[in-house]
Amino acid sequence: MGNDILRVRVARITREAEDILSYELVAAEGGALPAFEAGAHLEVRVPGPGDFLRAYSLCNDPEETHRYVITVSRDAKGRGGSSAMHERVREGDALEVHAPRNNFPLLFARSYMLVAGGIGITPLLSMARMLERTGANYSLHYCAREPGRTAYRELLSQAPFTERVRFSFDGGDPSKGLDVKELLATRLPGARLYCCGPAGLMKAVRDAATLHRWPREKVHFESFTAEGTSAATGREEQGFEVTIRSTGQVLQVPAGQSVLNVLRRNGVRIPSDCEAGTCGTCVTRVCDGQVDHRDTFFQAEPAGDQRMLVCVSRARSKKLVLDL
Repeated sequence: MGNDILRVRVARITREAEDILSYELVAAEGGALPAFEAGAHLEVRVPGPGDFLRAYSLCNDPEETHRYVITVSRDAKGRGGSSAMHERVREGDALEVHAPRNNFPLLFARSYMLVAGGIGITPLLSMARMLERTGANYSLHYCAREPGRTAYRELLSQAPFTERVRFSFDGGDPSKGLDVKELLATRLPGARLYCCGPAGLMKAVRDAATLHRWPREKVHFESFTAEGTSAATGREEQGFEVTIRSTGQVLQVPAGQSVLNVLRRNGVRIPSDCEAGTCGTCVTRVCDGQVDHRDTFFQAEPAGDQRMLVCVSRARSKKLVLDL
């Protein structure tokens, strides 16, 4: 068993909304679990045929070290991971998970605007818990189809969240939902924007942020599939090789480790800032190989295989040659 693989026990399963269950996970042998930060996710080995590995955001307060809480929305049209979690996992079961990883970190700001869509509430709920506990200035705008399919609606409708959270129900018609253009028209000094949800919401928020000239480095996204797994990390990762063009040095990038961190450990210094694929600081020219883009920076301007953000993006080919 790898050093980052943990055995956990399912202490409690709770119905949070229609077709949405939360899973409270504790250390199988008791004691504390590895710490995590708001925005982090767990990769869970889902039991049963197919050996699913799926990523689910942690939604409890990072201050809690005795448990992890993930939330899974069942998607009948998904790849099978969410259905397997709903049908096969029971209280008391043991599961294998990878230690928490964070591609969506909560960076310092004077104020925060959080925009969630559907099951995209999960990383933002963890952020809201921490921001509330630390007395930060924030607002949370939660978009969903209908109240009955809104996870944590009761929790977020009560103190201490009452004055911070606004719900928008569109009945399946996005034009009747949250007016993101109006919402983003006003930006408080030093504010950061965090958004997680389906593709339509993400595009609307990105377009509105651009329209109202939000600084790109202050806008952060994480996209989720309907199944609830991160589009950036919810698939099996493969290791690959990176060659440094100037020296010929060949480095191995294992699954679960970023190109940026591997470069750093081997003495190759790359400018970086957000380390979440949003700001573009670590953009690096690619001389050869195919890039698996996992950022949001290049979504409006496709980068092809000539450039990549080494903080989050990986390789589709077995090798990459970087112009370093």
